[in-house]
Amino acid sequence: MAAGSTPGAPGTPGTPRVLRAMNDRAVLDLLVAHGPLTRTRIGELTGLSKPTTSQLLGRLEAAGLVHTTGSLSGRPGPNALLYEIDPGAGHVAALSADPTGITALVADITGTVLGRERVEAEAVAEDVRHRTAQLVAEAVDGALRRAGLAHDDLRAAVIGTPGAIDPHTGQLRYAPHLPGWHSRTLRDDLAAVLGTPVDIENDVNLAAVAEQYEGAAQDHDNYVLTWLDEGVGAAIVLGGTLLRGATGGAGEIGYMPLPGAPLAKDGPDGDGGFESLVAAAVVRDLAGPGATLADALADGAVLAEVARRIATGIAAVVAVVDPELVVLSGAVAQAGGDKLRVHVEEELTGLALPRPQIRISELDGDPILTGALRSALTQARDQVFDTA
Repeated sequence: MAAGSTPGAPGTPGTPRVLRAMNDRAVLDLLVAHGPLTRTRIGELTGLSKPTTSQLLGRLEAAGLVHTTGSLSGRPGPNALLYEIDPGAGHVAALSADPTGITALVADITGTVLGRERVEAEAVAEDVRHRTAQLVAEAVDGALRRAGLAHDDLRAAVIGTPGAIDPHTGQLRYAPHLPGWHSRTLRDDLAAVLGTPVDIENDVNLAAVAEQYEGAAQDHDNYVLTWLDEGVGAAIVLGGTLLRGATGGAGEIGYMPLPGAPLAKDGPDGDGGFESLVAAAVVRDLAGPGATLADALADGAVLAEVARRIATGIAAVVAVVDPELVVLSGAVAQAGGDKLRVHVEEELTGLALPRPQIRISELDGDPILTGALRSALTQARDQVFDTA
């Protein structure tokens, strides 16, 4: 027995209370993954006996975590009741901040989106600098109002923003174009106006979370998401864990020096780095004034040049972290599509060994919001589903 442990004490591993809580969580996770299930099917999937499964479901139903939702007919004998997660057991907010505004959505504990709101606000406007928390509250309040909910219903909130929160100082780094987000007290200010703890997460990291849950990176524990948009960045997942770095800045490959792209010596506002080669504005400029991304990448010469530049940047990342998969996401990747992927793969042939798989993101909607929602749901479920 471990020193200082007490047989039968609450929380002691192996006690009936802890084992019950573990079984409860296993069943709740099954219902999240599979949707409504019968008692018999739950017993088959968990290996629990019929009496134990019945007691467990009764306990979860009394706690307001599950309820019955009809029955399964078409089999011999009585119809079997179907059990599902009670969607009202908890709610979350997910937000995405960008230079032109803030988008918020509110969802129940099953992940069903109930309300959405967009607040337009130029990030560099002088008045925005001093009322960032109020703008976030306005977006969330609008989403809650559409969902018929209140602040007290929220269990977690996750906000995706360019840059990264330094874990030592609490300040946002690598996002000079979002001046209103650089306060040391921002996280506390946001928690105060929303009434729930708030996580501020790098937007590209959240896009990688979305890919892991429902996109190209499913079933992959070692991958890199390369974000190619108005800004350029990466999220690096190794052994299933997101690599953050000492100051939260791992993956800021937009500043990475490459041939033709010198080091951005003047800080985040300086020219240079990978971003100066492949950002959306640069790609458009390659095709001439007035060109869209689709126009630019429909030009074979532009497509080949952009693919060469992307491959050079990916090769530098691959040489360091050796991922099994690289997902290309963002507006440039979407505009280039599979033709861009093929060209990048061809360029990588002589640049990097080993060669990872290259895929274009096929997620619908905003991957940053999707990742923020997934992260918020994980946090909320850890609270709500803990019956210990």
